[in-house]
Amino acid sequence: MHHRSSAKDRDLVVEIPHMRATVVRAAIIALETAIIPTILLMLLLRYVGLAAGLSAVLGWCAFVIGTRRILGKELPGTLLLCTGMLAGKAAFALVTSSAVVYILQPVVGSILMCVLFVGSAAMGKPITARLARDFVHLPAELFTHKAVRKIFVNVALLWGGSRLIDAAMTVGFLHWSVEAGLFSRGVLSGLLTALTVAVCASHGWRRLRSVPGITLRLGQKPVPVAA
Repeated sequence: MHHRSSAKDRDLVVEIPHMRATVVRAAIIALETAIIPTILLMLLLRYVGLAAGLSAVLGWCAFVIGTRRILGKELPGTLLLCTGMLAGKAAFALVTSSAVVYILQPVVGSILMCVLFVGSAAMGKPITARLARDFVHLPAELFTHKAVRKIFVNVALLWGGSRLIDAAMTVGFLHWSVEAGLFSRGVLSGLLTALTVAVCASHGWRRLRSVPGITLRLGQKPVPVAA
């Protein structure tokens, strides 16, 4: 009882990192892992051939990782994951000699992600709470609030819906043509993801601000908390 009362006497402070740096970093990763390889594949598929296009994608993946290593730049886990998935689907499509396979693999991934997000929300253990900790320092005490857990459940449902829309959108564009499918996968999917991030961030920010005992600080460097 004493621990509960002391927790109420002080506000939990959540430090939100500089948004500009976060947005720039996300944009660079999107260029490196989605937009540029999609443009390469679309152009080479149209004017040279499938094998040349997929080989260019594989070469681009190696170039991105190699250049960062040579220049001593950071290799974010998100970049490695996205580049690895990109190289994997390009290699599989090259072996099967099918551009449709290249496009449909992420569709299956989006459906599985939808199941993961919605399923975790249904069980009351939203995976979004774990993912949020990769970008923002969140005190463990924060998750003792029922209202906070509900916020992350709602965000997980939003992400699940977004992934389902992403899969349906890609399949719909693929019915028009392979080029339309590639455009949807490489450009529109990225825009949908960015929109989802913005909506979820806005929702989380507004809801967290309304929870008693929680203070949000924007654009400040995290301040170490004394033990």
